[in-house]
Amino acid sequence: MTKKNYQHLSQSERHAIALGLQQKQSLSAIARALGRCKSTISRECQRNAGAKAYTSKFAQQRSDRRRCFARPQPKLHRDGPLFKIVRDYLLQHWSPQQIAGQLKKLHPDNKRKQVSHESIYTCIYAQPRGELKKELVACLRMARAKRWPRSKGEDRRGQITDLLSIHVRPPEIEDRQLPGHWEGDLIKGKGNASAIGTLAERTTRLVVLVKLPHPNPATAAHVLQAFSDKLNGIASPMRQSLTYDRGSEMAEHAKLTENTGMKVYFCDPYSPWQRGSNENTNGLLRQYFPKGTDLSGYSQEYLDAVADELNGRPRMTLGWSKPIEVYAEHLARLTQQPDSVH
Repeated sequence: MTKKNYQHLSQSERHAIALGLQQKQSLSAIARALGRCKSTISRECQRNAGAKAYTSKFAQQRSDRRRCFARPQPKLHRDGPLFKIVRDYLLQHWSPQQIAGQLKKLHPDNKRKQVSHESIYTCIYAQPRGELKKELVACLRMARAKRWPRSKGEDRRGQITDLLSIHVRPPEIEDRQLPGHWEGDLIKGKGNASAIGTLAERTTRLVVLVKLPHPNPATAAHVLQAFSDKLNGIASPMRQSLTYDRGSEMAEHAKLTENTGMKVYFCDPYSPWQRGSNENTNGLLRQYFPKGTDLSGYSQEYLDAVADELNGRPRMTLGWSKPIEVYAEHLARLTQQPDSVH
C-alpha cells in the first residue's frame, strides 16, 4: 500500500468548499469532488468559518495566521534583534563560540537572549546566496564555504645546541596556574620571505605580536633582537619563561635568556600540541594574515591593534572573561605581593 503524504488545503480548494456550501451540497459530496476525506472538510468548516458563513478568503486568512503563530520565528531570524547583535559581534571577528559565551554571561536568566554557537553556524550557512551570506562567512576564522577542522600548524626544524627540553620544565608551568610563562612561534608569509612573531601567555592567553625585518625575517639574529625588544616591554613579573619549537630562528636562545631573564624551553620534534595556546593563536591570526600573503607590509602599530582585538574577546577557557582582564588581575596581584607567586 502506497503511503500518501498529507497536504494542507489550498486556496482553490477552499473556494470550492465555499461554493459547494452555497449550493447546499453535503460535506460528503464536497469531499468526493475534491478527493478529500469528509473529516477534512468538516474540520475546515469548524475551524475557519466566519461568524455568519464560510468564505474562502476569510478561511485562508485564518489558516495562514494559525500556521504563522504555530511556528514562531527562530531566535536568529534575520529581522530579529538577536540576529543584529550576533552580526555586530561577527563583524568584530568574534567566533560563534565567543558570541554564545558572551550572551550567556550577559543574560544568564533570559534564554531568549542566548543562542548556541551551533545555532550561529547554522544561521550563517542557511542564509540564501547573496551579499549577506558572503559577509557572514567572511567573518569566520577560516572563511570557508563548509565547516572544516582547522589545519595543524607547521612544525619547523633546526639544530639547536644546549637546549632545555620541555620535559624539564617545572610542573607549575605545566598546570597554567602561575602567569608569566609564554609560548612562541612565527607565522610566515608567501615564500617564507616575511614573518610575524607570535607570543601567547599560557595562563591568561594574552597575545603579543612582533614585527620582524624584511627580507630574511627568520634569522636567529633578527628574531633575537625583535623578541628581546618586545619581551622587555612586558612587566618583569610576567616574564618567566618561553616555550618554543625547534626552529633554527631560536638558535640564540641563550642570549634571549640573558637579555630578558626568561628561560627558554623547547618542544619535542613534530609535537606542535606541546605549544597548544600558541598553535591556537596562530590559527586565529590567519584570519587577519591569510596564508600565501606578504606579511612585510604590516607595521608594529597594526600588529598591536590586532593583538588588542584578540585580547579583548571573551575566551571559553577563561570562563568567558577577556585575556586582557585576566592578565591585568594577575599583574596587579603580582605587583602588590611580588613574593606570593614568583
